[in-house]
Amino acid sequence: MTPSASPRREHAPPKSARNPFAPDHRAAYLSWRDGRLERCPKDVSDLVVPIGNALAPTTGERQRIASLCGRANMAVYQLDPESEAGGEAILSLARAFGFRRFDRNLHADEAAVSALEVRAKQWAGEYIPYTDRRLRWHTDGYYNEDRVAIRGFLLHCSRPANAGGENGLLDPEIAYILLRDENPDYIRALMAPDAFTIPANTRGETEIRAAYTGPVFSISPNDGSLLMRYTERRRYVHWKQDTTTLAAVRYLAEILSSDIPYIFRYRLSPGQGLVCNNVLHYRTAFTDAPGGEASRLMLRVRSYERVQVPGGRQETG
Repeated sequence: MTPSASPRREHAPPKSARNPFAPDHRAAYLSWRDGRLERCPKDVSDLVVPIGNALAPTTGERQRIASLCGRANMAVYQLDPESEAGGEAILSLARAFGFRRFDRNLHADEAAVSALEVRAKQWAGEYIPYTDRRLRWHTDGYYNEDRVAIRGFLLHCSRPANAGGENGLLDPEIAYILLRDENPDYIRALMAPDAFTIPANTRGETEIRAAYTGPVFSISPNDGSLLMRYTERRRYVHWKQDTTTLAAVRYLAEILSSDIPYIFRYRLSPGQGLVCNNVLHYRTAFTDAPGGEASRLMLRVRSYERVQVPGGRQETG
């Protein structure tokens, strides 16, 4: 399932072809694809960037984060594991990486920071991120409408689980390449405005969130970047019932269950955090130490912006 040197032949694009993600822009895609694969990090350790001070990361540290997000749409920062980085430090880091507008989801605090921990006896326990169960492949906020689309997020490890809680990570641009190389029509199907529907979130007779219908892949009209919306939880997604869409979804599932080298598997340690352009990710089930005194705690902020660093602009393609 690794991309081959000669992808399937596609129709010739119009002369004005520019964006590599436009399904009919073959020349732009092939040019971007080759460079993109060459720049991919080869090992998850290549993603780690030490940061000395969460409240004031240096220009060099921020530029390294931005460069990695240009190459892989993700990076892992490493703070002093003995330091206690709370919500203020996490928001400071997020702003240093270019996040300005934050998503205040259902269980975030007033500053838009979500504390991801087991809350089995609360309403939050109905949502998988707040349990110790396996969290399947998805992108964050796949149910958000366009005006509040999640383009980036930061996930900080305050306390890891006693066992388990590993993340799988896949750059959406790599998923796009694998799908397009297999069959360009898969991309066309997944870019359809009605590719999938996420049912409304209701509690009793109260609608918490309206249903969302949209594409898996879309191109930002502002900067031409790729956005992916996806969830592997079949109960919470209704796919368009046409042959090509369903074939594309099956092939994507094959990619996500494979052992391709583009999937990074990593367990965040204390003081580490994932900063990314909303990559595909999963989390394995975990167990906490008996007594619950050191239960797993992750702090998360979601942003409507991608990673950008003033003076150290993120690489593209």
